[in-house]
Amino acid sequence: MFTNRRIFYLKCVIVIAILYLFAYIFTNSNTSDIIRELQQSGRNLAALEHQQTPPDHVDSIRNLQNVPETLVLLPEEKSEKGYEEVNNILTTNSTKLVSAVSASEDPRVVVLNKVREVTKCLDKPLIPKIQQRGDYWVLYNYVRAEKRYKCHETITYTTHADYSFLDNLVPLLERWKGPVSIALHAPGTDFASTLDSIAYLRDCTSPLVKEFVTFHVYFSTKHVPKQVPRHDKVLQEAFNCSQISPFFNVSTEQMYKTQKKLLYPVNVGRNVARETAQTHYILPSDIELYPSPTIIQQFLEMIAENVGPLLSKNPKVFPLHLFEVSGNQQVPDNKTVLKEMLVNGTALPFHKKLCPGCHNVPKSKEWKEANETKGLHVFHVGKRMGNFVHWEPIFIGTHADPLYDERLSWEGKSDKMTQGYALCVLDYDFLILDNAFLVHKPGIKVYKKDSKRALLAAKTNQLIKKIIFPELKVIYGVKKGCAV
Repeated sequence: MFTNRRIFYLKCVIVIAILYLFAYIFTNSNTSDIIRELQQSGRNLAALEHQQTPPDHVDSIRNLQNVPETLVLLPEEKSEKGYEEVNNILTTNSTKLVSAVSASEDPRVVVLNKVREVTKCLDKPLIPKIQQRGDYWVLYNYVRAEKRYKCHETITYTTHADYSFLDNLVPLLERWKGPVSIALHAPGTDFASTLDSIAYLRDCTSPLVKEFVTFHVYFSTKHVPKQVPRHDKVLQEAFNCSQISPFFNVSTEQMYKTQKKLLYPVNVGRNVARETAQTHYILPSDIELYPSPTIIQQFLEMIAENVGPLLSKNPKVFPLHLFEVSGNQQVPDNKTVLKEMLVNGTALPFHKKLCPGCHNVPKSKEWKEANETKGLHVFHVGKRMGNFVHWEPIFIGTHADPLYDERLSWEGKSDKMTQGYALCVLDYDFLILDNAFLVHKPGIKVYKKDSKRALLAAKTNQLIKKIIFPELKVIYGVKKGCAV
């Protein structure tokens, strides 16, 4: 009899602990009452454990809330009836609590829980550190965003720049409204201007900068700044917002990078920004490409549904269509407006007048003809083969995707081609999204002859052909139809 009671008490305590935990998570006016009742029930059980109704404890037990007198005054022969009444209290409270939790359950929480289940991702800390990366010093997480995320909770926009491009950060944030990881190239005296630019953005522009943006800074070992404050000493003084922004109308000729004739190590920046992102899903893109709003929530809802092409065993990424708009136009907020602009000629496919084959997306004609729908879905599953063998997609991917070759520069072009080859050989599916897109900062790009850049591009092609491509074939293998 006594052993049975012990087992009974143990079970009841476990049930109460579990229910109390759920009540703590989902606190509201209804669950608060339930919590109090559960706490009282727990104390009642503790009282039963330590007494056979001794007279000196009867009055205190009798005053406990919601416990019937037949329970607290029970003699030995009535104890089994008392246990039944405790069970009734627990059962009633459990039912109330489950109902309260269900009523208050946030649909977004349900989505995020499913995303975590699908991705099985691991959380990453946002810790400042200094490391060498090849020929570069990198200050990782140098100025951190105030908001932190678990791996399944959002998507990180990862990008790169020098300080002359930072006028794009706020308009990008206003559309993205999520975490941004940005790596800034800041050699020599460009370092001080870069810090001033970060301070200006955080203190004098949108609060979204402090909330969402984590800044990393890197520079060549041959062009180290004279002073590099520790991460906990940087930006201690507020920026004087009456001053003009450090990147306003900055001339590239004024920059240390230009004066020293340095190339822009675009892929170092891309990889630094990517690797430090806290989230499982990342959108590696360029700072001048502004996303269509609401991508984050709609994408996570699609992942949570986990149907159709998402169930494929192949590795996968999610390319976005890219567009340009005229300099006097606003960036469209949705596909419906974008379609109208494509018809009247104020919007064009990205680099149509510069390199149309580089961004020739599979089924692009059908995509532009299709009407906007609610939510986000896979429009078409493409491959980087055939007519699209030189496609340079910008996509939502994960940390598992191949990185970019850091021997390539922006000036030498073809900086994403080697990654594209790896994706092809690894048999990636390119799940093209229906209603999401990126639009370049207003202004249509046209071809301009640049003899210096043409020479660098020729050298880069030789580097890829003679050194990098043979390495890729060893590392990733060979597959018919795949090319750099």
